Amino acid sequence: MTEPAPSPAKAVLDALLSPARALKGARKDTIDLIAKVTGGRLVRDLVFLPPNSAIDRRLRVPIGETNEGDIATIEAEVDAHMPGYKNLPYRIRLRDETGLLTVAYFRANEEMLKRMWPVGQTRLISGTIGVYDGMRQMLHPDHVVDPTKGEAPPTVEPVYPLTQGLAGRTLARTLQAALDTVPEAPEWLEASTVKAHDWPDFRTALEHIHRPASPDDVLPESAFRTRLAYDELFARQCALRLRRQHRRKEPGRAILGDGRLSNALIKSLPFAPTNAQRRSMNEIYADMSEPAPMLRLLQGDVGSGKTLVAALAMARAAEAGLQSAMMAPTDLLARQHGATLAPLLESAGITMAVLTGRDKAKDRKAILQRLRSGELNVAVGTHALFQDDVEFHDLGLIVIDEQHRFGVSDRMRMVAKGFAPHVLVMSATPIPRTLALSIHGDMDLSVLDEKPPGRQPIKTATMPTSRIAEVIEGIGDAAKRGERAYWVCPLIEESEAVDLPAVLDRHAELQAYFGKGVEIVHGKMSGAAREAAMDRFRSGESFLMVATTVIEVGVNVPEATIMVIEQAERFGLAQLHQLRGRVGRGDKQGSCVLLWKPPLGENAKNRLDAIRRNDDGFAIAEIDFKLRGAGDVLGTQQSGLPPFRLVSPEAHAELLGSADKEARLAIERDPDLKSARGEAIRLVLSLFGYADAAELARSG
Repeated sequence: MTEPAPSPAKAVLDALLSPARALKGARKDTIDLIAKVTGGRLVRDLVFLPPNSAIDRRLRVPIGETNEGDIATIEAEVDAHMPGYKNLPYRIRLRDETGLLTVAYFRANEEMLKRMWPVGQTRLISGTIGVYDGMRQMLHPDHVVDPTKGEAPPTVEPVYPLTQGLAGRTLARTLQAALDTVPEAPEWLEASTVKAHDWPDFRTALEHIHRPASPDDVLPESAFRTRLAYDELFARQCALRLRRQHRRKEPGRAILGDGRLSNALIKSLPFAPTNAQRRSMNEIYADMSEPAPMLRLLQGDVGSGKTLVAALAMARAAEAGLQSAMMAPTDLLARQHGATLAPLLESAGITMAVLTGRDKAKDRKAILQRLRSGELNVAVGTHALFQDDVEFHDLGLIVIDEQHRFGVSDRMRMVAKGFAPHVLVMSATPIPRTLALSIHGDMDLSVLDEKPPGRQPIKTATMPTSRIAEVIEGIGDAAKRGERAYWVCPLIEESEAVDLPAVLDRHAELQAYFGKGVEIVHGKMSGAAREAAMDRFRSGESFLMVATTVIEVGVNVPEATIMVIEQAERFGLAQLHQLRGRVGRGDKQGSCVLLWKPPLGENAKNRLDAIRRNDDGFAIAEIDFKLRGAGDVLGTQQSGLPPFRLVSPEAHAELLGSADKEARLAIERDPDLKSARGEAIRLVLSLFGYADAAELARSG
């Protein structure tokens, strides 16, 4: 009895997920080298490697019609060999009815060249035409083939990234063999999408980027590459939608607080929460009251009051007798959050402790005991929180700050410490809502788009570095008034490649000028030394903190009123805005000085102007995308997602919104992917590394 033919989807999957080693003529050492470029050893990894560019060899003319600089393909007869001597190259003269051409090789193997170029025979060659001594020549042709055997150079030759030891010809040959094994694929996109863009099918698109008819076929904006990029974005958004759908079906527990602790906390505040804070709290309370575990992203600008929202969520958990944990990426941030949260939580009688990797054994033991017994309602900490010896009495809520600094595996280790705890993720990097929904498609989104009352806008000035003396004088005046200042330098030490002021040198200069009271903080210091420097700055023992961007997030010193950013033109808009948000956090006016080093380019000038004129992080995010496109955010891979293969963030970012919309509709219509199109969607998920999401659909 004959075996039934595999389904079209299975045939594609079997072909693309088979080992490249099985390809005709593939050797293990070659595949090892190719894997360094492609990131894998499957046929898929080869055919998903897009060319960087292509060489146009379509100019096929007689010798007499070529010009210097042409990349030409010529058919001519081998006329004579002219061996070189001393440092001269070995030459071979070719002729056709229009003229002569010399082919030249340096450091040639004479015997090999005689075999390659038999006198009297015809050869088809391709390469760049040059002129030497008034005569046309081709130095080291790219291709030499025998036309009588039916051989020909490619008319358009894709160019791929390479690694040491891997020849372009070898990679191309293996890739072509891989492409030959790929069958037609069932269509996973809506027919209307394909028609609206006049896109080819998946197989045709792959064929054209690797066997281009024109150099334009391999460009990121070509219909072929764009179709494949859309497939990749569509697969990713389907995976995020399926994960979100599955999470909502996971068993969890509803947290229904009675409001006594959260109300007590709000009553203790010297101000009323903003409308954005109230709206976000209602969204979070509604999620927590559902039996499925919450996974919500709280996005807010610097100073928008995310910590208060987190504190209220923790209060709600405490009302239900459950514990909360807050994870921060560094010791500095964990202690900062602890200092901000302590008075808020204590006002409602909620107990908390900070746990980092730097706690003394005796203190750590006491905290762990209180967590186990349930005496502690809240633990704030770093990676130390998900160590094996950290046990909670009953963990109901996890808050993750600056979530891009933690991997999905970190989040899962934390979640495993409770029974399906609710998760609130916080980010201080505003990005436009459509992009946020697409990038964080597995999360629900709350946005804090207002600042608490009483926050004064920070005065921002741009100055050339020639006016540095005025800036130093201004810091001295502020210090006399009891205020403090930050001075941010871009790099730790001088490098010959980049002309940047070293933070060490700048610290030494400022210390020589002011004497005592000048601190330094940078990434190469030990945690303890950094914390000690920050403590002296916080307490007022010192008034000036010279630092790298380690102070970008979460440092809260209300007396700090001046932020100097040296060579500000080298920073991105989001980073400049984050740094500026470190000052003006008290009742005094904050100011930010952006020092730039001439000459200032047009892009850098636009960036500095934008930051000077705008104080709203969301407005700045929109300007940022206009200036550099959404590609940079798309290019910053979110934890737990495979890296892009065919998407060029710069060229394809605008496809994200429509890919997300199509994915949402597809999953809503067929949540279990049981239809014929559903099977095709399972295929595209598996091809792009989201097989786990396809399984989630199968498991319902």
